[in-house]
Amino acid sequence: MKTVKISLNSIDKVKSFVNDITKFEYDFDLVSGRYVIDAKSIMGIFSLDLSKPIDLNIHAEDDAKEVLDVIKPYEV
Repeated sequence: MKTVKISLNSIDKVKSFVNDITKFEYDFDLVSGRYVIDAKSIMGIFSLDLSKPIDLNIHAEDDAKEVLDVIKPYEV
């Protein structure tokens, strides 16, 4: 598992983020405080406090380099 801090501070960013990660077979979780939601769920993302950076957990067996390249624009 790899953890990265990301920022999703606009509606357009949330939509493009979900579109980008749904192309991968891996599981993704967003962690904000004590809340953990599926990162592929737009409704779930909007239930979080998006004014602060969020931890993205990538559940991948390998180093997931292609995922890290795709999420680079969202990293903090």
